[in-house]
Amino acid sequence: MGTRLAEYTEARPKPMVEIGGRPILWYLMRHYAHFGINEFVLALGYKGDVIKRYFLDYHGLSGSMTVSLKDGRMTPLDSRESVEDWKVHLLDSGLETMTGGRVLRSRALIEGGTFMVTYGDGLCDVDLRSLLAFHKAHGRIATVTAVRPPARFGGLVFDGDRVAEFTEKPQIGEGWINGGFMCFEPRLFSYLKDDATVLEKDALEALARDGQLMAYRHEGFWQCMDTVRDLKVLEGLHASKNPPWSRWT
Repeated sequence: MGTRLAEYTEARPKPMVEIGGRPILWYLMRHYAHFGINEFVLALGYKGDVIKRYFLDYHGLSGSMTVSLKDGRMTPLDSRESVEDWKVHLLDSGLETMTGGRVLRSRALIEGGTFMVTYGDGLCDVDLRSLLAFHKAHGRIATVTAVRPPARFGGLVFDGDRVAEFTEKPQIGEGWINGGFMCFEPRLFSYLKDDATVLEKDALEALARDGQLMAYRHEGFWQCMDTVRDLKVLEGLHASKNPPWSRWT
């Protein structure tokens, strides 16, 4: 529900919060599409109708058009070739359903083979082709992308008591966390029980105990959008000439 972004999420779900005029969800999907992944299951909950409306209107509102006010008929003025060739499943997965429960509710649409899962609130420059190859090579049920979170405060480098250097965003000393770009085999579903299942606490921890969880280490860009401060960071990066995720989008 994006409560820490309440001023932006009162009327929309968190994945529809915009960066540079487009929802963060669009950048995420463009990232996957760059690597040839163009079928998506969106597990909808809070204000899911906003996401439905966005995709229902997506084709009609793309490009130039002529509208006949007499009968409401719309005629495209261009070929619409620039519209993304995506298949998007819009799945109502419950208002209170937890993360693992949402994956479980998606089972009929994704259980045929290896599938990828992410959250709707973070951008990165992870090479998804390499991530998938790593996952296939180790043969376990699950892979998470491990990232180092950007440090919130600048760091000081000392020479004795003298400050020799001020580092703006040190990351080397930060621990690894789950960056949210994951690969799974269908055997994951045996770890998902019901709507109350939390993917991270219930499923991933159990997979780790069973030796079925591997980590793909990503040293590049990753930034979540948990708070207004995080959103401002992403907006600032977008305003630059070459935002870190731009090579995929």
